[in-house]
Amino acid sequence: MGKVEENMVNRLWTYFIIIGILYGVFTGNSLNVNETILNSATSSLEVFIQIFPVIALWLGIMNIATVSGLLSKLSKLLSHVLHPLFPEVPKDHISLAYISSNIIANMFGLGSAATPFGLKAMNSLQELNKDKKTASRSMLTFTMLNTAAITIIPTTLIALRMMYGSADPTKTVMITLISTVVATVFCIILDKILARRF
Repeated sequence: MGKVEENMVNRLWTYFIIIGILYGVFTGNSLNVNETILNSATSSLEVFIQIFPVIALWLGIMNIATVSGLLSKLSKLLSHVLHPLFPEVPKDHISLAYISSNIIANMFGLGSAATPFGLKAMNSLQELNKDKKTASRSMLTFTMLNTAAITIIPTTLIALRMMYGSADPTKTVMITLISTVVATVFCIILDKILARRF
């Protein structure tokens, strides 16, 4: 994300917050707004404290995989599979490695670990982009793949279910895998159709 987009997002959230507070004041709900703000902060901290150990565990595993070279090997292997989806990108370009790393992190439900790889992938794809003001086909393809994000182990979801006392926190693993695989296949098909039409 560039500075212009980042500033735009920051302004957008600032407007949302200001409008929400003003609406609460003018409708006589300022007390509710204050309580909501305080309760949200407390709830967020509680959720973070309970989710953090699970996410830290998987981030640690990802770090071990990175240091040991396993992530690099998996990324190289996956990059060969991904190349047909990104015909604009040279075969051994660093973008494919970043995209592969992003996909692998998403497979383990580690959005926080996937985000840095995603940003690096986008920056790298932007360097290859001839029209800097318009997203390239490769950038759009990556956005769709990243959004669908095949997930084998939904780490954050499992942590949330554990936190709220689920009898079987891992019960959603299979449905998450199926839904994300279907979404990814749909995205790939849609990408191919749109690439031919435009």
